Amino acid sequence: MNKVFEPTKLAGITFSNRIIRSATHEGMGDENGNPTEQLFKKYKALAKGGVGGIITGFVGVSQQGKASSYNMCMIDKTENVEAFKELTSRIHEMGTPIIAQLAHCGGQTKEEVTKMPVVAPSKISDYKADEMSKTEILEAIEAFVRGIKNAKEAGFDGVQIHVAHGYLLSEFVSPRMNRRKDEWGGSTENRFRVIKMIFEKARNAVGDYPIIVKLNGYETLKNGMKIDESVKLAQLLEQVGCDGIEVSNGTMKAPLAIFRGEVPWDIIVEHDKRLRKMPEFMKKSLGIVVKRIVPQPKLKVMYNLEVAMKIKESVKIPVIVVGGISRLEEIEDIINNDKCDAVSMSRPFILESDLVNKFKTGKQTQAKCIQCNYCAIGTEIGPLRCYYGKVPVKKS
Repeated sequence: MNKVFEPTKLAGITFSNRIIRSATHEGMGDENGNPTEQLFKKYKALAKGGVGGIITGFVGVSQQGKASSYNMCMIDKTENVEAFKELTSRIHEMGTPIIAQLAHCGGQTKEEVTKMPVVAPSKISDYKADEMSKTEILEAIEAFVRGIKNAKEAGFDGVQIHVAHGYLLSEFVSPRMNRRKDEWGGSTENRFRVIKMIFEKARNAVGDYPIIVKLNGYETLKNGMKIDESVKLAQLLEQVGCDGIEVSNGTMKAPLAIFRGEVPWDIIVEHDKRLRKMPEFMKKSLGIVVKRIVPQPKLKVMYNLEVAMKIKESVKIPVIVVGGISRLEEIEDIINNDKCDAVSMSRPFILESDLVNKFKTGKQTQAKCIQCNYCAIGTEIGPLRCYYGKVPVKKS
């Protein structure tokens, strides 16, 4: 029996099938962080293309946690809530659920973007940031709670709290990035305290409104998250009322969730004014050096499945797996054999918003994405799009 294309209810949300669009930064917010018509068109194409549900690109809960990426959407103001009401209403008319991913980028922000100090749980070499005071930690907790309340008011079917990829909450639970000696650091329970308080306060404010989490299953760097600890975190999440977990991985220094395969050096050069002015021989030489010193794993498939399965064995709430999934037979194996409750994909949908329909009709069994990684750099300077391995020519 093929369960992939059957409607299913996960985390209190009804999806039309078990293939979900994973959060992907679109760079389609306006100067105030409101969603644009361009973003609606992006989601409309995904809905028409057959996705079971949409998880938005990360939406900021605090100006201090705003990403340095291009035109991030925000949900910290009443103005943002009203703008998102229009977007969710239009997507719901198409029968597709939409979940807001809420994030604070912590040590991966830039002061020139936020106009505020960069903060993180601890001062470490992975980024330049000040260690947060207790007051700042409590302010961040309140920002997430406010973001959850705002998302509910805006009509989102649920929220996903970003606890992955080296952003603020991921920094708190990571033993590599949280070196604190107080009640916010040390043991797994102490490092989890921030998330626990977010859930406690949010549940008082929004009741049983669906709240899921994107969690790093592991970190490949020294002293990073190991699988046994992510399993423990998943159990703690279930205890505090989390409705589901999407398993990912990656940090700024080991970005497997962002780059898979070679560093996209050509497009990095093209979009950096200083590098672009270099003589060609210097660009090539520097590119060779960068590719040797930047830690990049080889191209892998389904690289989060093992840890996602271990997490699923340890909890009763739904588990979604993302990462290196691009073939229908892989999806069918995962779903039909109950390895996970759903799969999510990011970059395959950048090129093919109608990929699920192609899978469903038998037109295609493999995504066309070539994993060139150019899209990951492109969102630093412009709206999300597929480059398909070709560097756009820019005039100096």
